[in-house]
Amino acid sequence: MANPFQEQLLKAGLVSKQKVRDTKTQKRRDRKAKVDDGSEVLRQEIAAKKQAQIEKDRALNEQRFAEATEKGQVRGLITEFKRLAIEIPKDAEVKFNYTLGTKIYSIYINDKLQSQLLNGQLGIVRHDEVSYLVPHKLAERVQLLVPEWCGYLWQQDDNQQVVEEDDPYADYVIPDDLMW
Repeated sequence: MANPFQEQLLKAGLVSKQKVRDTKTQKRRDRKAKVDDGSEVLRQEIAAKKQAQIEKDRALNEQRFAEATEKGQVRGLITEFKRLAIEIPKDAEVKFNYTLGTKIYSIYINDKLQSQLLNGQLGIVRHDEVSYLVPHKLAERVQLLVPEWCGYLWQQDDNQQVVEEDDPYADYVIPDDLMW
């Protein structure tokens, strides 16, 4: 025991071991109850900061979009990705899912297009309810100017894996194109 006073009380026979355990348990519960693990004020502060960041990002995106529209870049971008879009084969059987905002969209592609998407050679742009497979550089430009249209864009940091030193499964590699 760490408390010499409790030891003295035990030796004197004034308390039992069970009473000491109960006291320790109660102290621990009291300490946990007093810990501020997310007070309402803290939660409101975090929510306010998050909301301010969202508003700041939205304003910046709107400003970029307005500047790009002013310069005619958006119209040029639309015609460019429609012109450079890769035609999806009619006999495509592989379903490729991607997210845009909060929605999940899917397109059917073949194995060759899937490997190009997963290797970062292609990207997906969605405009006017139509998905376009475009070269990666064009998808990056769309991401910069109008991020709401860029559905899938492979990036190097997305595929970096954190390897632990004592990982028992380090020898077993999970494939990037694993489909369920």
